Amino acid sequence: MVGTGGSEQAKKAAEGLLHSPGFGNEHSSEAIPGALPTGRNSPQRAPLGLYAEQLSGSAFTEPRNHNRRSWLYRIRPSAAHPAFTRTDNGALRSAPFEETVPDPNRLRWNPLPLPVQPTDFVDGLWTVGGNGDARQRTGMAIHLYRANTSMTDRVFSDADGELLIVPEQGGLLLRTEFGLLRAEPGHIALIPRGVRFRVELLEDTARGYVCENYGQPFTLPDLGPIGANGLAAARDFLAPTAAYEDRDGPFEVINKFCGNLWSTLYDHSPLDVVAWHGNHLPYVYDLRRFNVLGSISFDHPDPSIFTVLTSPSDTPGLAGVDFVVFAPRWLVGEDTFRPPYFHRNVMSEYMGLIEGAYDAKAEGFVPGGGSLHNMMSAHGPDRETFDKAGAAELKPQKVDDGLAFMFETRWPVTTTAQALSSDHLQSGYDAVWQGLERNFRP
Repeated sequence: MVGTGGSEQAKKAAEGLLHSPGFGNEHSSEAIPGALPTGRNSPQRAPLGLYAEQLSGSAFTEPRNHNRRSWLYRIRPSAAHPAFTRTDNGALRSAPFEETVPDPNRLRWNPLPLPVQPTDFVDGLWTVGGNGDARQRTGMAIHLYRANTSMTDRVFSDADGELLIVPEQGGLLLRTEFGLLRAEPGHIALIPRGVRFRVELLEDTARGYVCENYGQPFTLPDLGPIGANGLAAARDFLAPTAAYEDRDGPFEVINKFCGNLWSTLYDHSPLDVVAWHGNHLPYVYDLRRFNVLGSISFDHPDPSIFTVLTSPSDTPGLAGVDFVVFAPRWLVGEDTFRPPYFHRNVMSEYMGLIEGAYDAKAEGFVPGGGSLHNMMSAHGPDRETFDKAGAAELKPQKVDDGLAFMFETRWPVTTTAQALSSDHLQSGYDAVWQGLERNFRP
């Protein structure tokens, strides 16, 4: 059920893709002119002999500005399939996380080793930990992925939450029900709850991070006193245009449901949507388009100023999970310690690195790796970074040699047993703060 690594067919398909820009607004697309009905969603006979089907990402009665739904016009309805049966979860885990107890210790991992055996995106999912309860649609999970084969005649969907995919190595072609998206390192891809997709590799191997958000869908953060512009611009998020697959033959459809994987065989490709309209749809976003804002006088602003997407909770300002990027930026603060400051936080922070180096850690934190600082766990720059920053000449400084990110969540992250026992868990992480000398001179 898996192919080889990056295929020429996938590379060709990824060239020159057309997109529909804008986040959260209504989009519409048709692969064949006239396939999209006008004036109604479900006519007595849909155009071109298609089936009309609604995909609801929210309850029907949620407020209009929160309501997520799309209408799909497909060759055969999704309902035409045999029963699902349980299949192996592999290294994928879901909330509630009860294999271990929540750990206050600071943890850091080296990159997840690339697979030796043929492994596609789904088989290569590996869970670090998370919080909440997927069955109650609260909380989040942190996964890694590694792959050396494309998914072929195989499709995945997640009923438990939306998937924020952060490539670190190797480009991905995402074939979704809505069309095609290309996600390279430096991009993020957002696959909404329940949307079916297939991942094809554009290179021999691929690796990266996934935030599975069980809670409210990601949205752009409010800007408050920032004003009307800044941070991530809605128009820089790109939705796909309709591109359907009209193929018969066995297609495995894997559904993540209440923490477990279930599988069935369709006799046709489920990516057979010829036209669609709505606002429950996938996106891709280039993190280098993030408009970084910061201090032009003194002090380091809180990292919330770097929020790309947020999943709101029932408490205003308190996110189920935030996605934060530390993109290239200028530092100009006067009489200011410029790296991220020493900190204890009621929120829990998982950091990842896409490329380069992170300005708060001079060593040990490498692309593909990650660190976890649970709530109220003290953290900050290591000794080398502290010494260097304290002696630096304070002239305008461009930070452009790294691209780091953070999944920040309101609840503690409970790690999986495999994350605590893995060979790529670093020992002695606490030592990076040893040697911070007593400088007090009363």
